[in-house]
Amino acid sequence: MQFVHKSVLASECIEGLDIKPNGVYVDATLGGAGHSVLIAQRLEGGRLIGIDKDADALAAAKERLAPFGDKITYIHNDFKNLIAELDGLGVEKIDGILFDLGVSSYQLDNAERGMSYMADGPLDMRMDKEQSFTAADVVNGYGEEHLADVIYEYGEERLSRKIASRIVRRRAQKPYESTSELAETIISCYPPQERHKGRSLCKRTFQAIRIEVNSELEGLYEVVIAAARRLKAGGRICVITFHSLEDRIVKRAFNYLKADCVCPPRQPICTCGKKREINIITKKPITASAEELEENSRAASAKLRIAEKL
Repeated sequence: MQFVHKSVLASECIEGLDIKPNGVYVDATLGGAGHSVLIAQRLEGGRLIGIDKDADALAAAKERLAPFGDKITYIHNDFKNLIAELDGLGVEKIDGILFDLGVSSYQLDNAERGMSYMADGPLDMRMDKEQSFTAADVVNGYGEEHLADVIYEYGEERLSRKIASRIVRRRAQKPYESTSELAETIISCYPPQERHKGRSLCKRTFQAIRIEVNSELEGLYEVVIAAARRLKAGGRICVITFHSLEDRIVKRAFNYLKADCVCPPRQPICTCGKKREINIITKKPITASAEELEENSRAASAKLRIAEKL
């Protein structure tokens, strides 16, 4: 299957990055290189570092970015390891960084990746196929309480306890192997009057399991702070999120970086030594325009936050 992914909020990201032609930029979630092409087009003597843990995405990006030659450096790794990667490249400061979080259209639409509740595929859900841990390990291996917690915390699913209980009962007869088997169980947990919604009822549970498999939220707060601190003065950080859990973490990280003091409110004298590190450019997150939503319905949940290093 060809790697196709329509980048969301592309023009807003490019404007937000305020690209300098000779600057050093990082696309921490390279994907199909939609954003990176637009960055590279604006570089004259500058450099772009692209990171992705999905080898398929990296291969597709290399093909798409080939015309830009040695302007681009490619890294196969999780973006949470970006500081170590920058250290390895000898890059002390950068002019801008972009995070486009979540899952790509290619990963969702490719049934073999097992991320979509709309298509039948293996219980996989890995973004990095070199990783051994899969959705099958979560669904067939987690204890009922642990499974329910994952579904509730990462999917914000009100029927998490019932879904986990039914999964555990069903897998005792036969372990789950496919997304369709899992979807069938999830739908059966809903009242009869809601079941006409079909597989859309699976969205929250599938999201939760995918987040668990890929540790999507683990370390996100820390890497956003570390990336912002790696910026030169005037450098920009742009982060696109696709669900409330990610957005809350990014908002919290930005608010911490913006704070001039993090001592307890009633403490009369500041002892923390914390100084304001960024200006937040987006007081409210930027969302997709009506025109973009018409072209790409998946942009509906996207939120872009931008900050500038002091």
